Amino acid sequence: MFQGIFLKRLQCVRQFSDASKSEALMLALEVITMLLVAVAMSMALAHALEFPGKLRLDRQTYMAVQTIYYPGFTIGGVGEGLAVIATLALMLAVRHDSVAFWWCFSAFVAVFVMHLVFWFVTQPTNRYWMKNMNLNKAGTAFFNVEREGRVDSPAGGTTDWQKLRDRWEYSHLARAALSVIALITLTVAVAR
Repeated sequence: MFQGIFLKRLQCVRQFSDASKSEALMLALEVITMLLVAVAMSMALAHALEFPGKLRLDRQTYMAVQTIYYPGFTIGGVGEGLAVIATLALMLAVRHDSVAFWWCFSAFVAVFVMHLVFWFVTQPTNRYWMKNMNLNKAGTAFFNVEREGRVDSPAGGTTDWQKLRDRWEYSHLARAALSVIALITLTVAVAR
């Protein structure tokens, strides 16, 4: 009889321990995902907040200002890719029949589209800004400034700096909006 009670208690402790580990891992994933999405949002939002002031700059000043973002924003940008992966992992980790899943799904779509905007709109313009900069090996590879046959201008062959400026600036406004949506929907998912 005493042995049966002991075995039942041991089994309960094991089950509680497994549940606690699972909850701790889920909490860690939620916190890491929130942090990564917040980092991605902070960079996009920083660019968006500069928008009104940067529109007042002349070409020479604007071109000089553009170079201050590198390498800092390039290093911080790693967090954005990790945010996509972490949001996907969190979405897959929550119960698929729960409301939290759909909030995570919405966050994933927003952060994924934010990332796509970077690679297809922002990054080609970055290449134009960085083409005359002295970059280290990693910077040259990231901005792909030495690839032969590459068109330096991302905007259909134009080198009109104002069109390129607008493309770059508006891409960051879109990215900021998407990142805010991602953080809000992720917060709702985690809070549920």
